[in-house]
Amino acid sequence: MTDGTSIQERLFPELTCFGCGQANPEGLRLRSYPSGDGVTATFTPWPQHDNGLGYLNGGIISTVLDCHSAAAVMHEADVRGWGPLPGASLAYVTAGLDVRYLRPAPLTEPVTLHAVVTEAAEAEMTVDVQLHWDGKPRATAVASWKRWRPR
Repeated sequence: MTDGTSIQERLFPELTCFGCGQANPEGLRLRSYPSGDGVTATFTPWPQHDNGLGYLNGGIISTVLDCHSAAAVMHEADVRGWGPLPGASLAYVTAGLDVRYLRPAPLTEPVTLHAVVTEAAEAEMTVDVQLHWDGKPRATAVASWKRWRPR
């Protein structure tokens, strides 16, 4: 966004999700932005995110990949007018996340995230998402998102 407001701040500012919830003061508070060909973000790991070997923990990597793909889906849904259904807090929820760890990611330096919605239908969306550092992909994922229909 040109005003510096992230997708998360604009679309779900009260969400308390550990990864992307701006209303969670102890969470990661990931901030994602629309870009020309998808959605981008920068994430700086904390020392507590150590995998025990001095690199970024795989669970944290999965969390930021999931939450960054959420930003891509929520932005796409917003553009298409597919807002939350009555009784739902969000329009979509994660149905699957297939993560591949390619090489270690640093613990002490910012990493970049890039997500692209590859399939979009009102019932379900698919997102390709990557975590990069030093010009190389460190982890990739394919995320499946389904329309949240409260029961």
